[in-house]
Amino acid sequence: MSLSSHIEELKKKHHALSEKVEQAQRAPGSSTLEIADLKKQKLKIKEEIERLSENA
Repeated sequence: MSLSSHIEELKKKHHALSEKVEQAQRAPGSSTLEIADLKKQKLKIKEEIERLSENA
């Protein structure tokens, strides 16, 4: 897998997590812990994208 395709996959995962966060925030039964966990995952992916982009 090339670096650019890896970055694209990470961007897709980041976008999917963004949608999950939005859905969880709108759903009345979602816990703040679940939302916080999704946001942490999203941030890790964003940091990885930035790190890889700097090296590209």
